[in-house]
Amino acid sequence: MTRAELVTAARESIAKGSKSFAAASQLFAPATRERAWLLYAWCRRCDDMVDGQDHGHGMRRVDDPMARVDEARAMTAMALAGKPTGDPAFDALGVVAAETALPHRFAFDLIDGFRLDAEEWQPRGEDDLYRYCYHVAGAVGCMMAVVMGVPADDDAILDRACDLGLAFQLANIARDVEEDDRVGRCYLPQEWLAEMDVPPGQHMKPPFRDRLVVLSRRLATRAALHEDSARVGAKRLDRRSAWAVLAAAGIYGDIAREVARRGPAAWDHRVSTGKAAKLAWIAKAGVQAARRGAIPDMPRDPALWTRPRDR
Repeated sequence: MTRAELVTAARESIAKGSKSFAAASQLFAPATRERAWLLYAWCRRCDDMVDGQDHGHGMRRVDDPMARVDEARAMTAMALAGKPTGDPAFDALGVVAAETALPHRFAFDLIDGFRLDAEEWQPRGEDDLYRYCYHVAGAVGCMMAVVMGVPADDDAILDRACDLGLAFQLANIARDVEEDDRVGRCYLPQEWLAEMDVPPGQHMKPPFRDRLVVLSRRLATRAALHEDSARVGAKRLDRRSAWAVLAAAGIYGDIAREVARRGPAAWDHRVSTGKAAKLAWIAKAGVQAARRGAIPDMPRDPALWTRPRDR
């Protein structure tokens, strides 16, 4: 496929897979927007391969998860080496990696996150939770920063970009507790569950719903801390990239806030951000981006979990 055809396919993928990200991506300058779509298409395809999904929908158990992870890793390596893979989403990664000098380590870090899922891994403590969030979302934040023109050796801004990915994933975990439980997954740290006297595998049972609310609100609080940290990084982006980042932060941040607000009813219906709320955040983020120079240039809180450095 030509680059133009890959971009078209990637645009269709993000429209199907995430209305929130699709809306935010429209705010990028054209070249950045296309590269964001290309990167998204690869991320979405890898996730769908491992989880047996269709654009993030209909997650189910698969018989050969490790084989699927190995296939995704092999095709990713081919794409990063500039070789055609025969799969538009992987070829899309090859295009964006070549155009941005994307560090390959971030792509493989994401694949390692999918491997954790294939191994039916569960975090023991909070550090494990953050390590997982880095692999499946923080690394994507770092890649998106490079797509937006952040130098690959600018650790300070990459840390802020990682923070946004962490905030997104913490919100996802809080929202999707019931959905994950249906396929035998749980991303709530075992130590948190033990602290609340919740037996393993029983967290969705009615007697423990109030205790689950406490943990979901804890996730929302952690997400807000990383969201606030990520907003400082927007100061260093061009106006349109800052606009998109700040809009995405607000739109996705509302998911965590709504889960916390709903309390025991948080998992009766999947939490999402409506069209009106998205438009409101796009407008608000536009003002924030225009005034990004006024964002206090505060150092990153050393108490926040920090991504692993180059290995």
